[in-house]
Amino acid sequence: MRILVVEDEKPLREAVTDVLSEENYLVDGVGTGDEGLYLAEQGIHDLLILDIMLPEVTGLEIVKRLRSKGNITPILLLTARDSVEDKVTGLNNGADDYLVKPFAVPELLARVKALLRRRGNVGQEGEIAYHDILINAKLKQAAIGEQPLDLTLKEFELLEFFVLNSEQILTREQIFDRIWGFESETTAGIVDLYVHYLRKKLAPFGKDALINTVRGAGFMLREK
Repeated sequence: MRILVVEDEKPLREAVTDVLSEENYLVDGVGTGDEGLYLAEQGIHDLLILDIMLPEVTGLEIVKRLRSKGNITPILLLTARDSVEDKVTGLNNGADDYLVKPFAVPELLARVKALLRRRGNVGQEGEIAYHDILINAKLKQAAIGEQPLDLTLKEFELLEFFVLNSEQILTREQIFDRIWGFESETTAGIVDLYVHYLRKKLAPFGKDALINTVRGAGFMLREK
């Protein structure tokens, strides 16, 4: 799963990024509010961790703008402020949780896991499912029922992204940015190729039709 960390204190940003990376999360870290808002608006992250006091655009403003556009990605606010009023303000603006600096690493990880479980059908060990498609995010393994799927890393990441966003349209741009990244030298045309590869892997199980092409929009994992 992919997490965005927006924190202007570089040592703290790097520390949080390292801790999450060690837990096998994919992590993007930026130091300004406008960068954070731009990345958050792409809809490719499963969790946003935002400092409240950010240069250019504050964490609260990011929350407001995302929620006003219908973005429901879980948001964890980080701040040095610990008054009840500040907490209420953050939560009332659409944040899902609130963590006061300084914080212990185990508490951060516990809150991250709790928010990711809330995002969808995510189990204690990072398992997610759509009907009988099972994904173990921690081990990067997938199965149909009890039958394992032999997937490349990119195919696994693509299926994981579909399952996390099942019955929602994912644009080619969202998929490309999520799986290959903004700085990739390849083009968005690779998305169609890998959707084709993934359908072929699902076909022996009769599950290839679950990946629907939405004309003019992108793709959707949905049972017809």
